[in-house]
Amino acid sequence: MAKSQQTFNKIEKEKKRLKKREEKQKKKLARKAEAKEKGVGIQFAYVDHNGNLTDTPPDPSLKVEIDAESIEIGIPKKVDSDEPFDPVRKGKVSFYDSSKGFGFILDTDTQEKFFCHVSGLIDEISENDKVSFELEKGMKGMNAVRVKKI
Repeated sequence: MAKSQQTFNKIEKEKKRLKKREEKQKKKLARKAEAKEKGVGIQFAYVDHNGNLTDTPPDPSLKVEIDAESIEIGIPKKVDSDEPFDPVRKGKVSFYDSSKGFGFILDTDTQEKFFCHVSGLIDEISENDKVSFELEKGMKGMNAVRVKKI
C-alpha cells in the first residue's frame, strides 16, 4: 500500500488557512451588523460658507456669485509706476574683517543686514562707515555689491 501524499505540515497549514478564512468571515459579518446598528452614516458631505464639512446643505441665501472673468490665473501683470526705481541703497557697515575680506552692512531704511565681500567693494571700508551699495542675489541670500563710502 502506498503512503498518503499529505504530510502533517500540509494538514496543519490547511487547518490554519481555513481558520483564518473563518475569522475573516466573522469579522465581516460583525462589521455589517455594527453598520446596521449605527445607521448608514453621512450620505453626502457639504461644504458650508466657512469651508467646514457638514451633513446639511448650505443656506442658498448666503451664496455669493463670482464672475469667472475676475479670477486671475497666473502672475498678475506689473503695473508701471511713475517714480523710477533707484537700485542704490544707503547703509552703515556693522561688521567688517579686512583680514578675511568680508563683512555685513545694515540698511538704513529696512534695518536688514546684507553680506558684503571684498570682491564687491569699490572703496576701502571699515566698521561704522556710511556706504552706498546695490543688492545682488548670492548663494545664501542677497549680497551687497558695488559698495562705496559716502
